[in-house]
Formats: sequence, structure tokens, C-alpha cells
Amino acid sequence: MAEKTYIQAISDGLRQEMQRDQRVFVLGEDVGVYGGAFKVTQGFQEEFGAHRVIDMPLSETAIVAGSTGAALMGMRPVAEMQFSDFVSCAWDHLVTVAAKQHYRTGTPIPVVLRLPSGGGFSGGPFHSQNPESSFAHIPGLKVVCPATPEDAKGLLATAIEDPNPVLYFEHKHLYRRIKGEVPDERFTTPFGKARVHREGDDITVVTWGAMVYTADEAAARLAEEDVSVEILDLRTLIPWDRDAVLESVERCSKVLVLHEDTKTGGFGGEVAATIAEHAFEHLDAPVRRLAAPDAPVPFAPSLEKAYIPQVDDVAAALRELAAY
Repeated sequence: MAEKTYIQAISDGLRQEMQRDQRVFVLGEDVGVYGGAFKVTQGFQEEFGAHRVIDMPLSETAIVAGSTGAALMGMRPVAEMQFSDFVSCAWDHLVTVAAKQHYRTGTPIPVVLRLPSGGGFSGGPFHSQNPESSFAHIPGLKVVCPATPEDAKGLLATAIEDPNPVLYFEHKHLYRRIKGEVPDERFTTPFGKARVHREGDDITVVTWGAMVYTADEAAARLAEEDVSVEILDLRTLIPWDRDAVLESVERCSKVLVLHEDTKTGGFGGEVAATIAEHAFEHLDAPVRRLAAPDAPVPFAPSLEKAYIPQVDDVAAALRELAAY
């Protein structure tokens, strides 16, 4: 298998879906002539034509509304929001119309929204958010957060096949920093199946997205202190793999729920509550959560570093759990 970056895997996966299915098309701001803000769709307009790689006006509402209309007519649009932060401009159409259309009429809405998310590059409060929890409690939407190049490709194919609106959060800080082996042929990765990123016996870390790698570095430090940490990458939040989480927690007896989104109302609260409800008698310590503070993402690099959970923060939390 070829080694590819996270962003190459997304681009290759999207190209393969467009090659195999004429119903799949791309739309968004600067996705055509410019090739996308991060160059995911570079060369796509030349290969597939302007009718399948559509440069849209600067209106997220129009992009989501157009995608919903196209889906109603049997197409499979893949819309780029350029930055996940901007999806809030299309909130009403996404959560009031697209998410509920199947419930109302039984009509599938196979829309994929590509949402470049996350910080780590000093993008400030309008280009660095992780708003996945805002949509995780909206019935009718699915939420995907791949952490590896292989999952980025496989989950994208599954998202495009899915008859529901799928929010596909791709972490910008992983784009060119993470590499991994990715099959050249088309494949799908099922929703709702967590991945064991690192095996361990003493503490479970439940996380997703870029925090998988932060947790891995912290776990490597703890291994030198004879503490064995298991890292469970959820991969998808809606649906999420409750069984895998509970099995790991029951075996390890201590758990840290880690995410880059703000703590209050973050999806980690749902994970922690489920553990407390269904695995309380297996716990040897209170469920610990580590997340960003309840504030906008700072612009200054030093403040952003203090804002996003770092390896030192995760290692400290793991040591506290180990000593409990």
C-alpha cells in the first residue's frame, strides 16, 4: 500500500467516488478553479468539468440548500464549507430542513458536508473551532471525525454512500502532518465502529481527531513509568461505539475522555455520562474529562497552545488517574 498524507487520502477518496458514480459532484467556495482552500480538489475541475466541480457564491446557506435540493433529485453532493466554523451560517437549513426531511417524507438526503476543523495553526476564533458537538444531538445528522489517512478515505466513501446528511470533520492540523498506508483501491469504513489506536490495560483514553496523536504521545511517556494506556479512537460520534468504550473501561477500570472542543456541552460529556450509567461498578476512579476551556480559540500561538490540550496536560491527567 502507498503511504499517503491525510489530505491526499481525502482527495484520492473523493476522486474515486466521483469516478465510479456520476451522481457525485462537488460544490463550495473556490473548490474549482482554485482547487480548494487547502487544495483537496486541485485538478478536479479539469478532470470532471465545471458542471461537477462547482464554484459557489460566498453563501454557506446557498451551498447547503443547493446540496439538499440536488439530493432530493437523486444526486450525491459533497459540499465544502472551507472552514467548519462557517457551517453556522447554514444552521437553519441544515438542522431544520436537511436533517428532518427523511422523518417528514421518507426522502433520503445523501449530502456530505466536508468541514475542515480544529486549531494548531494560529487561525484564531473564526477558523479553528471543533463544532461537532453542536450537531451531535440533532436527529437526522451523522457526525464523522477521522484521525488517520486510511480512515479519512474509508469513512468518506461510506459518508457519500449514506442516505443521510453526514458532517465530515477533517482536522486541518492533520492534513500534511500525518502519513499512513492507504489502500489504492476503493474501500469503505463502517460508521459506529471505534478503532483501538493503542492497546493498554490500566487506563482507557476515549478520543477522536487530532487528539488521538496527542494522547499517543502522552501514553508513550506513561509507558516509561509502567502505566499501560489504551487509546480508543471513536472515528464517528453519530453513531458512536458505546460497546467498545464500555468494554475497554470495564477492562481498564479508569478512563480519560479527551477532546479539542470546549468542555461544557462537548461530546465527551455524553461519553462520560454513558460510562457512569453503564459501567459505574467497574470504575476504580471517577471519569476524568480533559478538553478546551469554555472560550473562543485564541489567535496568539502561545495562548492557542495553552487553550488546546497538550501532551503535558494529557500526561498529567493520566498520572492523576494512575495514582488514584
